[in-house]
Amino acid sequence: MSHSDPTPVDVRVIMHADMDAFYASVEQRENPDLRGKPIAVGGSGPRGVVTAASYEARQYGVRSAMPSVEAKRRCPDLIFVRGDMALYKRESEKIFSIFKNFSPAVERISLDEAFIDLTGTARLLGAPAAVGEQLRTRVRDELSLPVSVGIAPVKMVAKIASASAKPDGLLEVTADAVTAFLTPLPVGRIWGVGPVAQTRLADMGFHLIGDLIAADDATIEGALGEWGLEIARLARGRDFREVEPYREAVSYSEEHTFTNDMSELAALEPFIREHAESVARRLRRSEVRARTVILKWKSAKRTGPGARGYPVFTRRLTLSQATDDGKVIAETATKLLYHNGPTTAIRLLGVGCTGLSQDHTNQLGLFNGKETSRRSVINKTVDQITQRFGKRAIGELSAQRHEQVGLSTQVKRGDDWGD
Repeated sequence: MSHSDPTPVDVRVIMHADMDAFYASVEQRENPDLRGKPIAVGGSGPRGVVTAASYEARQYGVRSAMPSVEAKRRCPDLIFVRGDMALYKRESEKIFSIFKNFSPAVERISLDEAFIDLTGTARLLGAPAAVGEQLRTRVRDELSLPVSVGIAPVKMVAKIASASAKPDGLLEVTADAVTAFLTPLPVGRIWGVGPVAQTRLADMGFHLIGDLIAADDATIEGALGEWGLEIARLARGRDFREVEPYREAVSYSEEHTFTNDMSELAALEPFIREHAESVARRLRRSEVRARTVILKWKSAKRTGPGARGYPVFTRRLTLSQATDDGKVIAETATKLLYHNGPTTAIRLLGVGCTGLSQDHTNQLGLFNGKETSRRSVINKTVDQITQRFGKRAIGELSAQRHEQVGLSTQVKRGDDWGD
């Protein structure tokens, strides 16, 4: 049995802080009438999706990412709240401001969770568990919101620990307890092991993480290849990934899931324009430009089970010159829509940009120089307006046409937290 990989578990201390039912908790804090009641944040329509469920709703089996129809079936008294992204973003900034008081190394995973590196802070801040309780107390006292904390020598174990501590608790897994903590857990708790991989592992006799811990490396490699060795390392608590306070974005995108299928291409153009302008604003805030425009859509025709049963398609076009102009992005995406876009009804549409560059050199042609300069002035003015008054100041699609089936918890690079 070869378990001789070097491991830094005796020196690293990583905390995973995860807000409890974040959106739902904020709504219950803001509206006393919702406290103690089963609520779900998200779309309530036939294609609605639960973004967050209060713990009162979870008692009925309601959970995030569940279709709203199923959630309502499980909990007939469930109260749906559309949600307020601007409010959640503001609260998220306050939360992360607290996190950064405990360590400069804070890796934002989403609006409501983060890894915090406490390695080497014991002399200054105290024992890790005490630091975790201090963080939880500050979030509770200053924001009246619950947060669960997991502490461990490696990121994966810290994240599993915070989930085990929910709701509103703390769990520390010390270096000498990692193996005992992981052994009885199902292999699906390992990062990178989804339902399909879990079934494959079960077919080979690997049901629990302990089964992988006990297996011989040669056996694992022979059955699963290099991927098997990687998940075996994770099973043994050997996760060498560092806390990354900042990660460069490789792409920017916006997408929209429709409450009803869309089949007319012309009806998709307003969504393309809005997504393009939103992506462009974020590019400009991040001071980058993009060379490639991507059009994405999800077919309305199901071809498989589950949420991934609807096939996703993408088309892309590389520009001759990098851009941060929403008009250029929209025109390019619209060209992709008509020349190589969907031919049947779709349920989701997205616009994205990649091929990012910080080179802002304008290579203006003889005839398009004035137009490019004029667009730059317009974009700067629009940015100033939205920065001060929000996106509604420049007009949006009507609420009926712009209804989403759910909300996102992801952090978008270049997003304006005041929108």
